[in-house]
Amino acid sequence: MRKKVLLPVFLLVVAAVVYRLAAFTPELISFSGPTMGTTYTVKFFTTEDVASARDLKSDVDAVLIKVNALMSTYDPNSELSLFNKLPAGESANVSEELAYVIDKALLISEMSDGEYDVTVGPLVNLWGFGPGNRNDVVPSQNQIDEAKERVGYQYLTLDDRLLSKQKSIYVDLSSIAKGYGVDAVAQVLERKGITSYLVEVGGEIVSKGTKLDDVPWRIAVESPAGGHDIAERIIDVTDVAMATSGDYRNYFEKNGIRYSHTINPVTGRPITHRLVSVTVIDKTATMADGLATAITVLGPKKGFEFAQEHGVAAYLLVKTDFGFEERPSDAFKPYLQ
Repeated sequence: MRKKVLLPVFLLVVAAVVYRLAAFTPELISFSGPTMGTTYTVKFFTTEDVASARDLKSDVDAVLIKVNALMSTYDPNSELSLFNKLPAGESANVSEELAYVIDKALLISEMSDGEYDVTVGPLVNLWGFGPGNRNDVVPSQNQIDEAKERVGYQYLTLDDRLLSKQKSIYVDLSSIAKGYGVDAVAQVLERKGITSYLVEVGGEIVSKGTKLDDVPWRIAVESPAGGHDIAERIIDVTDVAMATSGDYRNYFEKNGIRYSHTINPVTGRPITHRLVSVTVIDKTATMADGLATAITVLGPKKGFEFAQEHGVAAYLLVKTDFGFEERPSDAFKPYLQ
């Protein structure tokens, strides 16, 4: 008789223990959506109720909408667009977020001696890679020279949050704004107490913590030969940001010549070298995004030297006659182990 009494009690205890363990086992939550002309994805582990955890999507969407409203050149009423419409010699008090991103873009412009230039917008638009209809037309040299007259980061100054232009320049943050969007989403998760997550916007990524059983988040560096279908490298990422810049996706062809969306502000023309992909790992996605673009513009030799000089963790893929050559900087090599 005692066994008959104890068995149900034992089963109840086991059930209670299983329920308690299940309640504290982190569950992977994932959601995605459109933003900044591309898409975003958020993944994180939580022991919270799944329904309430999914409410985070509305917070993430709100943050990304705000970033777009501040920094998009495609929105004529964005804070950045309104500044770009100001005549030469004018100033504007800008938001803390816009000031932060422009400050980082100006820093990279100085580091690269202007081969990355935050005011490259007139050339980007001239070549058809900015707002408006894309005509896939090669501009004349006179048009290029005229656009270059409106390019020069040295004519843009930032004093705290006072942004000023000495010439009729046009600021373009497309090389760094997505990275900032990733960082902004990460801050939303941090404020919610989430300690294990992966955020991606248009290929720019930030990671925190690990997955279950201390397994690191793993990111594929895609091959220029196969795009999303082929991985060139698999990188373990923990508590870092990663961004990739490449010229193998956004371009147009004319008379058998391919014109990349990455414009060299010094020549006024799309890059023509054999550096096809640059992946940078940094503390923030904002800097990783901008630095990856800067190295892409600089090219295989100068870009690699730039990474070495500034201690940038950069992974360069250079096209050869027989495929692709890997050129990791010294700071990136530990991630290849």
